[in-house]
Amino acid sequence: RAAERGGLPAGASGTFLLGGDLSIRRMGFGAMRITGAGIWGEPPDPDGARKLLRRAVELGVNLIDTADAYGPEVSERLIREALHPYPRDLAIATKGGLTRPARERWDHDARPEHLRQACEASLRRLGLERIDLYQLHAPDPKVPLSDSVGELARLQREGKIRHVGVSNFGVDELRLARSIVRVVSVQNRYNVGDRRSEDVLGVCASEAIAFLPWAPLAGREREASRSRSIEALGRVARGRGITEIQAALSWLLARSPVIVPIPGTSSMAHLEENVAAAAVRFTPEEMKQIG
Repeated sequence: RAAERGGLPAGASGTFLLGGDLSIRRMGFGAMRITGAGIWGEPPDPDGARKLLRRAVELGVNLIDTADAYGPEVSERLIREALHPYPRDLAIATKGGLTRPARERWDHDARPEHLRQACEASLRRLGLERIDLYQLHAPDPKVPLSDSVGELARLQREGKIRHVGVSNFGVDELRLARSIVRVVSVQNRYNVGDRRSEDVLGVCASEAIAFLPWAPLAGREREASRSRSIEALGRVARGRGITEIQAALSWLLARSPVIVPIPGTSSMAHLEENVAAAAVRFTPEEMKQIG
């Protein structure tokens, strides 16, 4: 196990081979919350945000997930400022297809011409010649999904994208996307209290597609039928002497070997806690209790 971990805390989560050629540790980092309040504008402490990113890498995290809509543009720029030139084993994932005309707005725009512009702008902001994982942030109800995904396939053929992923997709949408391009990851909301993407996770597990859950801790938008699972998770956390978010992350790691959690935070202490969850191994009995 020591060799697998390589002495790095995030290494205790194990690894996943993304797209068959990109080895990532299963405890990633989501860079949404390094921006200002409301995922808008500059963070109150930009230097602290850059230190947080560097610390994530020091802890062994080698998958950082962001999007051009975070800030907008702020998260990607901070990643470059903090980490460029990038470590050889660091994979950066970003997303396009949502725009932010105002703080409270997340508008769809997955037109092929916009996705091309967004991808090329992300390449410049991140200081990359090729993005390791470029994800369609969400289907656009105004644009045929085949047009949006087809443009990502073209960008991949041009060498601007290494791997294609999707986000906020259902099973039918995933099936259509996979008929156009190889999809190596799906990023959907999923946690112990909200398992509405269980069917998507099932497809990912059977096809060796990475599943990147966002919102790893159950919030108010939970499934009513999962309240017992949330309560059980809290009991297991207390019994283990760990936080509820650590328990939630450990549950995700144990739930399926294709799950790659990407918890985000703007707090150094929370980053350390999140990565430490990689070392927690829930027993089959604990998993049964949680359900």
